[in-house]
Amino acid sequence: MSFQVTLCQIRPALGDVPRNLGIHRKLLHEAAQAGSDLVVFPELSLTGYFLRDLVPEVGLRLDSPEINQLRALSRHAALVVGFVEESDTFDFYCAAGYFEGGRLRHVHRKVYLPTYGMFDEKRYLSHGDQVRAFDTRWGRMAMLVCEDLWHPSAVGLASLDRMHVLIGIASSPGRGVSAAELDTAQTYERLIATYAQLFQTYVIFVNRVGYEDGVNFWGGSRVVDPAGRTVCELPAWEEAIATVEISLSEVRRARALEPRLNDERPDLTARELQRILQDRAARPTGDPPPPRPEVDP
Repeated sequence: MSFQVTLCQIRPALGDVPRNLGIHRKLLHEAAQAGSDLVVFPELSLTGYFLRDLVPEVGLRLDSPEINQLRALSRHAALVVGFVEESDTFDFYCAAGYFEGGRLRHVHRKVYLPTYGMFDEKRYLSHGDQVRAFDTRWGRMAMLVCEDLWHPSAVGLASLDRMHVLIGIASSPGRGVSAAELDTAQTYERLIATYAQLFQTYVIFVNRVGYEDGVNFWGGSRVVDPAGRTVCELPAWEEAIATVEISLSEVRRARALEPRLNDERPDLTARELQRILQDRAARPTGDPPPPRPEVDP
């Protein structure tokens, strides 16, 4: 089975949901007319990134008119959109929504909120508490948002949940003349290739571009196959659109040749995690555990 995916490396307008929604509508129709099956936009593609006190102004409930418009658009092609989700308890989340066939099939709330350097997400947003794979027309997928990708445990959980395709969306800023000089871009390139090969999955990565508050977003969106090979790469620093074919037979081939994932032991992982949690609860200050007793040879 194969499908066409379009990467939309765009420059959202900060705080202007109607304008950004219009960009989504235009690009999705163009991609669908060209035969694309899935259209992927970056993190917070409906709102822009450095929102701060604008978060409550741009937050969308899942029954809002804007989300309903995206549901309708997904009858032409499936799409992944980044937005601020407002919950019933008036919490706000950096969310990724997967829309397909007129339905909102899955929402991932960003789990890891960076709050260091130029980042201050925990001040304005709540963190998600789930990592799940979900079924689509083209097999099981999982979505992660930006900082989530810097935590291998998140990708490992998605793999244990039997994902075939990992979609990562980002608003990753950086400084430099070229992406080749940017540590963040180099790290993302290595992470994505490693995840693809290690977990024998396609990785679709879409990062935004443009300036906000004097900060530049570097782009560099790409698709990497289960062998760790980059099959599509968008340019740094500029808006760009590209469509690439993804063949799930490549996932099948990789997993048949090296069936490592079948050897995973989630029961062992669960036991060891429980032990670690109990140990941390007993030593909340981070003191090292007592030495293990020696075992006779």
